[in-house]
Amino acid sequence: MEYLYILKQALMYVLIVFWCYQMVVSLCSLVKLKDKKYIVNKKHKFMAIIPAHNEETVISNLIESLKKQNYDKKLYDIYVIADNCTDATAEVAKNAGAIVYKRFDSEHQTKGYALQWFLKQKIKENADYDAFCVFDADNIVDQNFLVNMNKKLCQGEDVVQGYRDIKNPTDNWITAGYALFYWTMHRFYHLARYNIGLSPLLNGTGFMVRFDVIKPNGWETETLTEDIEFSLKRIIQGKKLGWATDAIVYDEQPTSFKQSWSQRSRWTVGHMQCIKIYTGQLFKAVKEHKTLMNFDGLLYIVGTTPMFVLTLVLLFVNAIMYSAEAMTGLDLMINVLNYLIPTLLLPIVTALAVMILDKKPIKPMIKGLIFYPAFMGTWIIINLKCLFKRETKWEKIEHVRDIKIAEVEEVPEKI
Repeated sequence: MEYLYILKQALMYVLIVFWCYQMVVSLCSLVKLKDKKYIVNKKHKFMAIIPAHNEETVISNLIESLKKQNYDKKLYDIYVIADNCTDATAEVAKNAGAIVYKRFDSEHQTKGYALQWFLKQKIKENADYDAFCVFDADNIVDQNFLVNMNKKLCQGEDVVQGYRDIKNPTDNWITAGYALFYWTMHRFYHLARYNIGLSPLLNGTGFMVRFDVIKPNGWETETLTEDIEFSLKRIIQGKKLGWATDAIVYDEQPTSFKQSWSQRSRWTVGHMQCIKIYTGQLFKAVKEHKTLMNFDGLLYIVGTTPMFVLTLVLLFVNAIMYSAEAMTGLDLMINVLNYLIPTLLLPIVTALAVMILDKKPIKPMIKGLIFYPAFMGTWIIINLKCLFKRETKWEKIEHVRDIKIAEVEEVPEKI
């Protein structure tokens, strides 16, 4: 029993130190930095790339918003990868003004494969572009997105994540949960790290990459979370990513719990794939580069499934000690609540803090805040399920909301 007590204390200290570190870094989001100086002053040429699978309902709205960019129309082209489409996505996109590439490969259907297929062609052509931006078909883009990404290129940054806002945060408790989660991550993870010289991560859509970065091999990813994988590979190389709060893209979130469950399961499995492939490489990068940025990247991957498993082990040890009468029922309850309260209730506090800091309207999100523990609680269940059963088949998330850029509320100025 003495050994169990030592194990229990060790696990507690590991978890406490980990979360204290995260809290300290999160506070750095409150720091206001001066704008970086320009290294060059030019207008770069962009590719706007849209991988799309059966998105005829929403894709024209995205193309419309891209055509309305406050940027020289001669300096960007809109490409749609009609990926294994069986509907009119290609025709709708072409009629809306995009350059369409049709791709058919039933064995490789994820965004990562589509990007690799397309970018390899552009590399072979030696296409005259400085950078590319990637969007999901259901997105709509703020009119100053390319202006602000061009600014980042001029400042010397070559991989930059934009601010992924939500088109439909008030549809129901599920979309509200996504919104609160993303808003919290944007400020307390990405912005905080960017402010102190650590590395944010790519976030699936609305990001920019300098074209030279992916030459000559293209977009080489193999997991279900190609954005996180690409980010980790950059961090392993000792290269940090950038963050652009003012380059805004609006993303539609699923309203169906079944679709949300499928999507978040896919993300969880993708993270597990990254753990298997990149944990060792991240550890070696820490030893090689000896920077806090690399160590923070290692902590990110450790803080997903491994930290979840450590927490489960701690709860299991408590249960064993209680069954052996080495712990009272009250002590067991307190230990369980020490986990449940921060896990389910602290996110409400942090989300509310973010909404106040970013001047987001709180009243429309009150129900979402109340049900936020349910959203996060189901994610815990998803993590537990994925420990034992991992579906690696890609499933399409249906996007049917016909929301145009003009319908999105004006976004308050962000820090």
